[in-house]
Amino acid sequence: MLSGGKDRGAGMPPQAGRSPDRDVPGEALLTESAGQFLRFSVVGVIAFLFDAATLQAALWLGLDPYSGRVVSYLVAATAAWALNRRYTFRLRTGDGLLREWAHYLVANAVGGAINYLTYAACLLLSDLMRAWPVLAVAAGSGAGLTFNFAANKYYVFRAALRARK
Repeated sequence: MLSGGKDRGAGMPPQAGRSPDRDVPGEALLTESAGQFLRFSVVGVIAFLFDAATLQAALWLGLDPYSGRVVSYLVAATAAWALNRRYTFRLRTGDGLLREWAHYLVANAVGGAINYLTYAACLLLSDLMRAWPVLAVAAGSGAGLTFNFAANKYYVFRAALRARK
């Protein structure tokens, strides 16, 4: 329904009332990618919770903050890989899982570097970002998230996604 109570397709055959963009060939792919990006973002939040909880447990068990962070990162990255594999990209089987996991760690390490370099560049180039570093964190997080999503979709899980089709 459009505003004013008029149904756009009233009195027309079902196809005639369709929006022209519904017939664009890449629409399903775009919708699928948007859904994947949303799920990827939710998995990132869940991975953060794994990371924070594991770090706290490691510290409680006596590890120093640096060693504990290595452990918590690996736990969080493994959880994120498994969740992205199952829920973001909807893969249930596949060969070479250890290789895929290693690719995941490498791709996301590059994303982490992009995150940090974006953060550092923002601080270097902007008085506003220096005054409010959280804005630089947001910029870095956005850059890292975008890279990591693309790297996971088109590199880490590409072969498994292709095999699924």
